[in-house]
Amino acid sequence: MTNKVKSDIKLLREDGHPVIIVALPEESEAIINACRDNDISIAGVCDNESRKYNGHFCGFDVIHTPNLPKYFPKARLIIAHHYMQDCIDQLTEMGYDEIYSPLELLKTYDVSKHKHHLSEAYVRNKILINMKSHELYFEDEKTYLRSLDVMITAKCSMKCKSCANLMQYYERAKNTDNQLLLALEKLTSNVDAIEEFRIIGGEPLMNRQWANIVNGILEQDIKRKIFIYTNGTIPPKDDQLKTFHGKNVNFYITDYGKLSRNIDKLEESLKKHNIAYRRELANSWVDCSNIRKHNRTVQENEQVYKECCVKKLFTLVNGKLYTCPFIANAWELNAIPDNKSDYVDLLSTTTNLKQKIRRLVKMQKFFPACDFCDGRPIDPTTALKYDGAGLIEPAIQTPKPLPYKQYK
Repeated sequence: MTNKVKSDIKLLREDGHPVIIVALPEESEAIINACRDNDISIAGVCDNESRKYNGHFCGFDVIHTPNLPKYFPKARLIIAHHYMQDCIDQLTEMGYDEIYSPLELLKTYDVSKHKHHLSEAYVRNKILINMKSHELYFEDEKTYLRSLDVMITAKCSMKCKSCANLMQYYERAKNTDNQLLLALEKLTSNVDAIEEFRIIGGEPLMNRQWANIVNGILEQDIKRKIFIYTNGTIPPKDDQLKTFHGKNVNFYITDYGKLSRNIDKLEESLKKHNIAYRRELANSWVDCSNIRKHNRTVQENEQVYKECCVKKLFTLVNGKLYTCPFIANAWELNAIPDNKSDYVDLLSTTTNLKQKIRRLVKMQKFFPACDFCDGRPIDPTTALKYDGAGLIEPAIQTPKPLPYKQYK
């Protein structure tokens, strides 16, 4: 796999095919700046999520990646995304063979010398995560989690009827931090790296111990990068935010308009305490919240898994490690059969824990629980196997928990 990716940026300064940035994660702005710093001329940018950034980014029109050959039949491609292999597979299938990693560009990038649409501290963290992802791509023998969703509660201050994490089905939502720190110790001692810890719910601030949990995670390793995902409904207290001073704690705030009733107050508090954050307006969602048995063929489930945009959003809930939040919550809801292939029980496994974690992390085909998911492609308009309704309006509320079928 690795021989398809080049890292020598000197080649990009030479005459040749146009240089295109592939995928636009939060750190892609820095990659574009780094190219300019190194006298590399960028001809365009592309992304699989056609609605991203309203079609414009850093002065470029965003090309939908499947349409890239129409504009640039030959190109040198710099993969900005952290999930290298998915991008490589797509690009090689489209006929491209000049593919580069931005690793060498980012190693010398000085965040402080550039303006970004996000805060300097937030961008610096995202760059470090991206670099680690690319470094470990070239070391396939290692077991690496680019990010870990640490779900600390199923309680939510909103009740979105199409929540991709299935919160709309919980009738008696509870906190899910049972033996969390012990499970984290077991996980981190059996993998080579976890670059980002994402604190999620539900709405994580619904767990009254949320700040103590974050600090407990950092007490295990003060170098950890923490991102707290919140919907802007609950303003944290000053005493809670003070405990994060000098620590690598960041907030990711989704702006749902009037539903995010305390978002401005939250933002003011984060500025007051000099805590890095990103505030992002909610975009359209991919419909992927139904729990139903599809009885697909092996090949169909492999395609659903291949196109899934969250198959590496590893999720920790009540001591179990899952590959994605859908499987995690479908299992917590007792909606799908208990198949040991779908997760690793960090607290009960007594033998071969490292090998079982590696098997889950390195999975290339699909999990049994995938057959209960409609699929979650980045862009449902181009997905080859997807059973949902496509793009939908975000955060439509339901007055009460929704019913669902339990499959045995």
